Amino acid sequence: MIKVSIIVPFYNVENYIEKCLQSLVNQTLKDIEILLVNDGSQDKSEAIAKQFVEKYPNKIVYLTKENGGLSDARNYAIPYAKGEYIAFLDSDDYVETNMYEEMYHKAKQEDLDYVECDFLWEYPDKTLESKGKQYSNKKEMFLYTRVVAWNKLIKREIIQNNHLEFPKGYRYEDVEFFYKLLPFIHHYGIVQKPFIHYVQRENSISNVQNTRTKEMIDVLGHVITYYKTNNLFEEYKEEIEYTYARYILCSSMLRMVMIENKKERKEIIQFAWESLNTQFPNWKKNLYLKDKGLKNLYMRSVNHLTLKLYTSLARMGFVRDKLQEKFI
Repeated sequence: MIKVSIIVPFYNVENYIEKCLQSLVNQTLKDIEILLVNDGSQDKSEAIAKQFVEKYPNKIVYLTKENGGLSDARNYAIPYAKGEYIAFLDSDDYVETNMYEEMYHKAKQEDLDYVECDFLWEYPDKTLESKGKQYSNKKEMFLYTRVVAWNKLIKREIIQNNHLEFPKGYRYEDVEFFYKLLPFIHHYGIVQKPFIHYVQRENSISNVQNTRTKEMIDVLGHVITYYKTNNLFEEYKEEIEYTYARYILCSSMLRMVMIENKKERKEIIQFAWESLNTQFPNWKKNLYLKDKGLKNLYMRSVNHLTLKLYTSLARMGFVRDKLQEKFI
């Protein structure tokens, strides 16, 4: 019986994929399958991947398709998964060899739908640990979980039975996927160990800022539509409103100020600000915004005048460098 299916799309990562795959084929949990998806890769990644397929034919399922992006590759692999749980991993990252054994043991011991773990932001010159918490309820989970897909085990039947997919053609695909997944998660837990090495590449999609940065607004819009269509919006209205404001004013704002083209940067920041106030005109009255803390203090202080000041300071690095981890 396959316990965990690990979906690993790859595209032009010849300098990283070997380390990623070594960390997977050496997992202490033996009953796993690695769904390796060649998303039209054009460098030596394919040759490296096929070496692993040849060496571990009983462990790796090799899939190939035309280039369609990360979301498309993940979606392509989901129907092939046979494990009790599905995990996702990016091909430029790598994991500790005991990761899936410990997470699977936690999931089975407590009959969980979903388990997450901590991870390390691995920069060329430093390493930072991202520490999660045990959520007391789903609304707390909505507010505070780390929405990345690759630090989680999720029951396969939940994903497949509810036809959950990543949005094709958009950045920030994990945000939309997670918030659509959340209503179906009833039993959840965390292994508070940093199993994943989240490798920061300068030329990776997540670190290149341009006009596509505003796609976060589209993704959040998809989430709102989904919750309204499924009669969930009123139940989670405070959480959705706060999360929308937090993304727009914190993590997305830090990305937007890094757009080099001044005209584009100004237009996108203004568009984001207007989107927040159009979607949630009374967002400053949000229940969670009343809580203490640097992030909420900053958010409460933002208006059309201070916005210009804060973006100027962030552009110069004062906020981006000193407060990035807290704001994201």
